[in-house]
Amino acid sequence: MTALETSGTGTVPAAGAAAPAAGGALGQPVSDHPRRARLRLWGELALFLGPALALFLTFVVYPVISAARYSLYQWNGVEQFEDADFIGLENYARALFGGTDEATKSAFTTAYAEPFQAAFSHTIGILVLSIVIQLPLGLLIALVLNRRFPGRSAVRVILFAPYVLSEVIAGTMWLIIFDPNGVATELMNAVGLHPPAGGWLEDQTWGFWVVFFIITWKYIGLAVILFLAGLSGVPQELQDAAAIDGASWWQTQWRINIPLIGPTIRIWVFLSLIGSIQLFDMVWVLNQGGTTGQYSTIATYMMQIGFFRNDWGFGSAIAVIMFMLSFVVAVFYVLFVLRRDNSDAPRKVKRA
Repeated sequence: MTALETSGTGTVPAAGAAAPAAGGALGQPVSDHPRRARLRLWGELALFLGPALALFLTFVVYPVISAARYSLYQWNGVEQFEDADFIGLENYARALFGGTDEATKSAFTTAYAEPFQAAFSHTIGILVLSIVIQLPLGLLIALVLNRRFPGRSAVRVILFAPYVLSEVIAGTMWLIIFDPNGVATELMNAVGLHPPAGGWLEDQTWGFWVVFFIITWKYIGLAVILFLAGLSGVPQELQDAAAIDGASWWQTQWRINIPLIGPTIRIWVFLSLIGSIQLFDMVWVLNQGGTTGQYSTIATYMMQIGFFRNDWGFGSAIAVIMFMLSFVVAVFYVLFVLRRDNSDAPRKVKRA
């Protein structure tokens, strides 16, 4: 041991003394690092989410708030909004049961409540029929097209083609087909049947079903493509094992393919529900929902009452009702139907 070590002085204490200084020098960057990371994170969020958030606030949130505000007034959309009369929830009362004023309730029931109730019932009818008819039809077509056969790609293209067509083009084409002197009438006469006397779309019974047929033709391709995409992810080994075990084709579909594409089916049902509530363009092209509103929807009635009758206050109330209906259906479906698909928790395996 040297004298330097015995005296307690030397390199060791010097290094120890330098350590706090070094630690102090390095401490400042370490404390700044989380701050810089947070600033970078907020900068990235502003860069990538800022434009989308601005568009959402401008074209979704602001119109909804404006419609809710306009719905509390009696306004024709021509005069200054500051001159409009504030009537509170009277527009909603007119839509639901004709208003609260007994002197005008009978007239408002005929002019407002009954057409709205008819449009509401048509919307709900299309919603229910979409699930009852379009879902099994699209699923059956997808299961058939999932098999290999000559011309399968061409059939897929033909089925999906109507979906990519413009609603104006498709609606105009069907207007010509279902004209009182059109192809559909000539075909019915050729087979000895009697077409509707007032025309296909103007008939009180046939009008709604003709429109639903056109809607199904237009949008069934989306369901088929979505279901085929889900079926493409089903392992082929499972189907081969089922075939080895003696399962028929239908048993394989029912026991393996359909359960495994359950999330895809539920997503399509969600899209169909919201689309049915907001259905407008195709019905509007088909004679604006009918001359007597025989196949009108909430959206087409909102357009007629708001723009063509210059009752923007009542039209805004209809828009708010449609928004609330869509919102309630969406929240209910996400919470109670899509909850299992969106959950990250591991699923319990049933044991025998």
